[in-house]
Amino acid sequence: MKKKLPVFALVIVLIAAVVLAGEWIRRSHAPLEETDPETRIETNTEPQTALPAAATTLTQTEPVVTETTTAAATAATSAPDAGSRGTYTNRFPLPEIRYTVTDPDNTRGLSTRRIDHSFGVPKNEQPNAISVNGQEELRRMGSKAVIYDADTQEKVLYLTFDCGFENGNTAHILDVLRDKQVPAAFFCTLYHIRQQPQLVARMIEEGHVVGNHSDTHPDFSSISRTRMAKELEAVENELRTNFGYSSTYFRFPEGAYSENALDLVESLGYTPVFWSSAYADWDTSNPKGADYAYRTVTARLHPGAVILLHAVSPDNAAAMADIIDTARQMGYTFRSLTEL
Repeated sequence: MKKKLPVFALVIVLIAAVVLAGEWIRRSHAPLEETDPETRIETNTEPQTALPAAATTLTQTEPVVTETTTAAATAATSAPDAGSRGTYTNRFPLPEIRYTVTDPDNTRGLSTRRIDHSFGVPKNEQPNAISVNGQEELRRMGSKAVIYDADTQEKVLYLTFDCGFENGNTAHILDVLRDKQVPAAFFCTLYHIRQQPQLVARMIEEGHVVGNHSDTHPDFSSISRTRMAKELEAVENELRTNFGYSSTYFRFPEGAYSENALDLVESLGYTPVFWSSAYADWDTSNPKGADYAYRTVTARLHPGAVILLHAVSPDNAAAMADIIDTARQMGYTFRSLTEL
């Protein structure tokens, strides 16, 4: 006669079977976890800037960008003061990219001669002839770089700032732009982004363009195509990983470039943005006062102007509200670079 299992043993076996079956059902029906970067991209409904053309797909015939997800999630979730999604903007992080450099040795012999961007001084609400001729020359070269909006006679302005380091003025500038409902573009170095992540997050969250201004601010006419790509890649991946943001706008450090540099930057999907109006506002040791900034900027307005200012200038910060008010009184409206 066979021995019967004790009743309590049967009960244990039944309970274990029920638990295992329940776990199998739960896992087979559970949604994908948020930690998968690819899932984050698909499910993220928050507005993002357009990705560089080469980064929008992994199946292009001429891959310029390769995406990788190996470091994006861990870097983002380790960022101090990051939101629940691991970024300063509380957006889902984007996967890191790796740029592939076309013609790394410049076998085509594109000129590496340094060109210093020149724009002239606009007067009587007209762009200087230097800016007009410069924009026409860029178009003849087949470049999409922008000096000013040459396709309009409307009284529109594009306000841009260069941000290499913080001097205590950017928050006030952002306050004024928010209160006046003015869009702007901030071209930031990697140093500035890492030192001031909360300010950069605010720029993004308040609808401004954050542009790429390189990692170490070198002269792009004097470095290799591979080095140029690394300078851009470092900033782009910082924005992707820690802000869930991607930028398609680039400003050459010091406005210095070459035919070779222009070709490389545009091959990676960027629009180089120069300017048609500016003044010497970057020297923090030589402030000239808010009135000087106000008179200089407003005297150089013209239809389609791309205005370059530096956020390190206390003069600009103090004059910003009056500059905007006067521009509007003159009939101008402010547009984002995304509308160019």
